[in-house]
Amino acid sequence: MISRTLVKHALSSEAEIPDMLVQGWVRTRRDSKAFSFLEINDGSSVASLQVVADEGIPGYERIAEMTTGAAVSVRGALVAGQGKQRWELRASSLELVGAAPESYPLQKKGHTPEFLRSIAHLRPRTNLFGAVFRMRSRLAASIHRFFQSRDFVWVSTPIITASDCEGAGEMFRVTTLDVGDAASRDTARDFFGKAAYLTVSGQLEGEAFACALSNIYTFGPTFRAENSNTTRHAAEFWMVEPEMAFCDLRGDMDMAEAFVRELIRDALENSAEEIEFLNRFVDKGLRERLEHVKDTPFVRCSYTEAVDILLKSGRTFDFPVSWGINLQSEHERFLTEEHFKSPVIVYDYPKEIKPFYMRLNDDGRTVTAMDVLVPGIGEIVGGSQREERLDILLENMKRQGMNEEAYRWYADLRRYGSVPHAGFGAGFERLLMFITGVTNIRDVLPFARTPRNCEF
Repeated sequence: MISRTLVKHALSSEAEIPDMLVQGWVRTRRDSKAFSFLEINDGSSVASLQVVADEGIPGYERIAEMTTGAAVSVRGALVAGQGKQRWELRASSLELVGAAPESYPLQKKGHTPEFLRSIAHLRPRTNLFGAVFRMRSRLAASIHRFFQSRDFVWVSTPIITASDCEGAGEMFRVTTLDVGDAASRDTARDFFGKAAYLTVSGQLEGEAFACALSNIYTFGPTFRAENSNTTRHAAEFWMVEPEMAFCDLRGDMDMAEAFVRELIRDALENSAEEIEFLNRFVDKGLRERLEHVKDTPFVRCSYTEAVDILLKSGRTFDFPVSWGINLQSEHERFLTEEHFKSPVIVYDYPKEIKPFYMRLNDDGRTVTAMDVLVPGIGEIVGGSQREERLDILLENMKRQGMNEEAYRWYADLRRYGSVPHAGFGAGFERLLMFITGVTNIRDVLPFARTPRNCEF
């Protein structure tokens, strides 16, 4: 029995193939008196394969049912194309696998992103979302290769947790109690005997493993119950979080820079077709920007220096600038796109705006935090050297009103063989937005979860 050939392999063939089986979905069909042209796409590439089917071959009697969206199986010979295509398939037989009526919503015309989000179960069949989600797969594999090649151990940290890593309280509670019952507030009666939540980060658990296995990384889903409807926020998203023992802030910044560069290099070299399509139809400056970030050394700039640059810029920002504020996207993009004209790593942030686990600097005002900023999007990676000194960690927890007993296990890492260690977190979808040029996080998630939206 002949095995199936993917369209991408047919299109990249070095020679004609006398007998080939292609299966996919019809993009378009054009009929002549004695034959028909079908464009077949199976999701393996942006390009489709042209099929020429002569009247009279087995299955041709159902050609009228092979409309846009229909699934078909075609057997034939791969030969040199007569038009713009290098190859075409001369069909020897056709089979209608699954019909698509006229109500099929992806007819050959333009569709808005908003409409396509409403049919997220069908939008991967479009060129845009096929390219985006193939890129998502490519980058996920690239992330594992990057860390595995550097002797990092992949750790699957819990999705259900009792720890709030960021301290913001924007967490989804997990409960088996009837939420309409007053007793639901009695967490001792709940499944875990205490309050439990969907994780906002695997970092704290990752630190435990880094303090045993040296270099680890997590890569999995995280959740934020933040009522934000911006193009950059989602309630469910994926995070990449490496953690490195015997590492300081400088080593952390170096690793983050190498990580971003490698993902871009991989995308440019191994997803060239997708990059070309996205550069042409989504963001015409995409390739140039990616090449620039890949080849340009990342500038290191302290938070204090960054604030000074912003204050002296003469620009009026929507969010006024002063020492002690969180830098906003407009500030980050000014630094990368206008002032430095390169990727920037901002470090040493005020301690008041950062979580309890970041190492306090000798000035007593700042912590060893860092953010990687890139043109076109702003922050793409955030990290820090962690506070390895038990007494200062406990002071930080007390200052932020945290329950010390709930984090005793975390403090134990500083009691028993404490070492300097550092790590960072990278939102996978933010990376995808940067590398694809797609501007809305809802369009790089297969099925987006945002406030008031939990479809599919």
